[in-house]
Amino acid sequence: MSMSVSTFSQAQLQRRLHLLLLLGLSLALSVALITGRVLLTRQITFVFLLWNLFLALVPFGLSTMLGLAAGRLRLRVLLPVGAAWLLFFPNAPYILTDLFHLHPRPGVPYWYDLALILSCAWNGLMLAYASLLDIQQLVTRRLGGLAGWGFATLALLLSSFGIYLGRYLRFNSWDVLTNPISLFYDILNRLLHPRAYLGTWGVTLLYGLFLLLGYATVRLLGRMGEERS
Repeated sequence: MSMSVSTFSQAQLQRRLHLLLLLGLSLALSVALITGRVLLTRQITFVFLLWNLFLALVPFGLSTMLGLAAGRLRLRVLLPVGAAWLLFFPNAPYILTDLFHLHPRPGVPYWYDLALILSCAWNGLMLAYASLLDIQQLVTRRLGGLAGWGFATLALLLSSFGIYLGRYLRFNSWDVLTNPISLFYDILNRLLHPRAYLGTWGVTLLYGLFLLLGYATVRLLGRMGEERS
């Protein structure tokens, strides 16, 4: 049965507010670390992470909107917004690969840069999981638990493929509109000739498995916490 804002229990709304508060504090830490580094070095080395964090917030914002408005929106509205969510979803776990930028730099302790990038990567991962949980619950209410986990698994595998497209081929979510021919050609080429692009499928499967195991662990920990309470 669909659930609207008015049918959310007080406990559910309270948990949502607590989540928003924790995510807000965690994001504030990342922003503070980036700002502190700029002030310390007078360089904008990691300022690009602010944009990456913003992109990671987009799918979370869309999933929150869908979760709260599911009781009022019709399927013809849910589907395009859900498609937009799936398009932007890889931007959240993508920040994990920004660890590639970590190496000693003069003027800043190595541990500071490690904490900075880990903070941003953590936020990207948590935003991804929180967003996926919202969408999985929508799918589960409409199609059942098995379909919900099937969708979550597929979404994480597709996001891993999106991570590859972004990190190695330098495509962005909006290239679907601004550069569709090149994007379609590169995807089709890898689908038709998988043996020629083993790195593509290595990244997709390995990162997808990692993200799925992490997501399942977070879900299990959450259920254990609810049972104890």
